[in-house]
Amino acid sequence: MVIILKNNPDQKQLDNLLSWLKSMNLGIHMSEGANTTLIGLIGDTSGVDMELINALDIVETVKRIQEPYKNANKKFHPDSTVVDISGVKIGGGNFQIIAGPCSVESKDQICQVAMDVKAAGAALYRGGAFKPRTSPYAFQGMREEGIKLLLEAKKVSGLPIVTEVMDISHLPSFEQVDVIQVGARNMQNFELLKELGTLKKPILLKRGLSSTLQEFLMSAEYIMAGGNEDVILCERGIRTFETATRNTLDLASIPLLKSMTHLPIIVDPSHATGIAKLVKPMALAAAACGADGLMIEVHNDPTHALCDGAQSLTPEAFKDVAEAVRAILPYSFKGDR
Repeated sequence: MVIILKNNPDQKQLDNLLSWLKSMNLGIHMSEGANTTLIGLIGDTSGVDMELINALDIVETVKRIQEPYKNANKKFHPDSTVVDISGVKIGGGNFQIIAGPCSVESKDQICQVAMDVKAAGAALYRGGAFKPRTSPYAFQGMREEGIKLLLEAKKVSGLPIVTEVMDISHLPSFEQVDVIQVGARNMQNFELLKELGTLKKPILLKRGLSSTLQEFLMSAEYIMAGGNEDVILCERGIRTFETATRNTLDLASIPLLKSMTHLPIIVDPSHATGIAKLVKPMALAAAACGADGLMIEVHNDPTHALCDGAQSLTPEAFKDVAEAVRAILPYSFKGDR
């Protein structure tokens, strides 16, 4: 349920209303926009008398929200959320590119690529330390040592780092990581999501391979219900019948999600297509349809990469993509920002 207040509500009446609502064991989410103040009620609102609330002098109107996600719902929070990562802002008109190799392989590799992507315009640096792989025989990542090398890359480049967590037990190693990524396979690892909700750290949540948009937002809700509202959504392609690409990039999800949630939404064209030459056109399309950012895989030697070399760009190719994307941002879709 959402209560929309009139402008400049009487503070005493507002305090009485909030006390009454809290007495019914309802969670309360206050959202103050430029012209509107909303009170979002979270919990069992079946016993709330809408007519009684609507009759109050300070209330403009009352609406019931049918969607099961509340914290992530745009109706609760009309203004776009801006996630601040050490001064790098994503959302609310702030477009950023996250770039770096699929996996951390060595100190020289991870530090060199960091400097290359920074020079080309990336604002955050990604690299996989823990690697979820389909085959148990594939390279599984350097794990804790990989995070140490990412922190070395952060020192030399100044870029905040993004890396994926796979299990709650790994979280102590992520204390100095700037953004914790939840991969597609873990999107519905609810125990992990609940634990991430207790942290004061931005979470980048990737859409599951076969997940609906509502399921995607419900996973974000798990994190936000724990108190962590710094969630960035990432569309990375879904599994369909098509086999010519690694996945099918659902670009329609971007404007749709913009109408459903206030959270920032980025796109990963590398994992979506699995083909390096498709990254540029899909990155341009993602930016044009209103995404708040991109996540792009970049490797200094894709042919010999230990993971996902076929979809990785060289630093030179990444620079070309970044410049092309920046050129079209002024013309991108802004309908639901």
